[in-house]
Amino acid sequence: MSAESGTRAILAAMLANVGIAVTKFGAFLVSGSSSMLAESVHSLADSGNQVLLLVGGRRSKRAATPEHPFGYGRERYLYAFVVSIVLFSVGGLFSVYEGVHKIRHPEELTNVLVPIVVLLIALGLEGFSLRTAVVESNKVRGKQSWVQFVRRAKAPELPVVLLEDVGALIGLVLALCGVGLTAVTGDAVWDGLGTIAIGALLIAIAIALGIETTSLLLGEGATASDVRAIREALMGGDDIERLVHMKTLFLGPDELLVAAKITLTPDATVAQVARAINGAEARIRAALPVPMVIYLEPDVFVPDAEDDPAVP
Repeated sequence: MSAESGTRAILAAMLANVGIAVTKFGAFLVSGSSSMLAESVHSLADSGNQVLLLVGGRRSKRAATPEHPFGYGRERYLYAFVVSIVLFSVGGLFSVYEGVHKIRHPEELTNVLVPIVVLLIALGLEGFSLRTAVVESNKVRGKQSWVQFVRRAKAPELPVVLLEDVGALIGLVLALCGVGLTAVTGDAVWDGLGTIAIGALLIAIAIALGIETTSLLLGEGATASDVRAIREALMGGDDIERLVHMKTLFLGPDELLVAAKITLTPDATVAQVARAINGAEARIRAALPVPMVIYLEPDVFVPDAEDDPAVP
């Protein structure tokens, strides 16, 4: 994924959320709606999350050190995981608490028109933010469905922004329902129920984000199609007899580690081995034009030897 695509989506979401958070909180002060307070905290949490993603992206660009020889690319995964924690605690749990409090101690809403107008404006701004995220995602999504894109993306920024924006739009609809039903019925319980629904939504999104970013933090390999492309490129030369085994691992969203054991002819000279390895590396980089760290271990094929269980 292009870092620029993720940064544009993050900045669009952050600008929208900061303005929306301030407006929603003002509407809460005027109306006393717990749904508006929950949405204010939701937008504030989203704004903080976008700052975290920007910080993670910046820190991941630090040069490799002897202590971290493969660099800091995975910091983007770490900050994305922190985003899921913030969304769960600050957004989800607070909203559920506020909704329960509102149901147990209902208060009459005042100036109901104000939060409704604010929510409608927020829907437009969040729609703009989501549109930006969709446009940037389509540049790298390919033929994947949206669910596949969110689950398989190695760069966390766009999936995080997409889920946040979709959650924000659904949350705004829930808040509108809560405030609207309270205005029609005069029963503030509806406002509390809307707030709890917003909290449950945020918790669900946070859990989904947490699961996906945990997988990235633990380390994911290349996709099946990329593994096939690497294998075909590796075996595309006449100088390599057999691929014993191969493993791949993303060192960060933009760098892939490829390690493989290959067999050459028994009578190959040192110069021939070097040429075979260099040629294989060149073919792999041509087949998959992404930054890669490649380690190839040469060996001699022994027909009677037991096959390595890790052979793909």
